[in-house]
Amino acid sequence: MSNLLESLAERIGHRFADETLLATAMRHRSWTSENDGFESNERLEFLGDAVLGWVVADIVYQRHAEFQEGKLTDLRKSVVNANALGAIATDLNLGDHLLLGKGEDAAGGREKTSILSDALEAVIGAVYLDAGAVVTHHVVTQLMSHAIDNAMGGLDRLDAKTRLQELASKLLEEHVHYRVTDEGPDHEKTFFATVYVGEREMGSGEGRSKKVAEQLAAEIACERLHREHDNDMNTKNN
Repeated sequence: MSNLLESLAERIGHRFADETLLATAMRHRSWTSENDGFESNERLEFLGDAVLGWVVADIVYQRHAEFQEGKLTDLRKSVVNANALGAIATDLNLGDHLLLGKGEDAAGGREKTSILSDALEAVIGAVYLDAGAVVTHHVVTQLMSHAIDNAMGGLDRLDAKTRLQELASKLLEEHVHYRVTDEGPDHEKTFFATVYVGEREMGSGEGRSKKVAEQLAAEIACERLHREHDNDMNTKNN
C-alpha cells in the first residue's frame, strides 16, 4: 500500500488485510472509464450504503431507548445523507486520495459532495469486506458518533420545509418553491434541490432522494432567514 493510502487507512481507523479494497474504493467511475482493467468504487459504494444504514440504525436504536420509530428514523436520516457524509469525507481528506478522470478532476470533483459521500460509502463497504461486521460497526461508530451527537440538538427542527414555509410567510409574506434535478442511473440517483423564497435563491442541498435534498436546502434557507431577521432587529434596536 502506498504511503498516501496508509495514512488514509490510519485516519479511517482500520488496517486493511487486503490493501486492494481501499485502492478500489478510491477509483471513481470517471477514472476507470479512462483506464481499462480496473474496477470502479460503485459496487463498494452500493454495499457500504447498506452497511452504513444498518450500523447507524443500530447505534441510534441502542443509544436512545426513549425514541419511537419516527424519531429514530429522523435521527438516522439526519446523518446518513450526502451533505453529512460529504463533511465526514472532507475531514478524512478523501478528496486528496480519489482517482478521477481528467474532466471530473478539472471540474472540481475532489470537492463535490456527491463524489465524496459516495467514496466514503465505498470505504465502509471495503472495511466490511476486509474485516466483517463487528470491525465495521466499530469503524463506523468512530466516524459517525460526533455527527450523531450533533444531530440530536436539531431533532425538533428536522421538518425544515414546514419551518421555512412558516418563516417565509411570517417574515416576508413570500411563496416558497423548489427546483429539483437529478443525475445518475435510476437505481442510484442523486437529487439536487434549490429552494427559492419569492425570486430569491436561499439554499441548496443534495441527497439520495428528492425529499432529503429539499429538506437540506430548506434547512440552509431557514438559517439564512433567521440570520437576516436577527440582523434587521439589531439594526432597528441600534
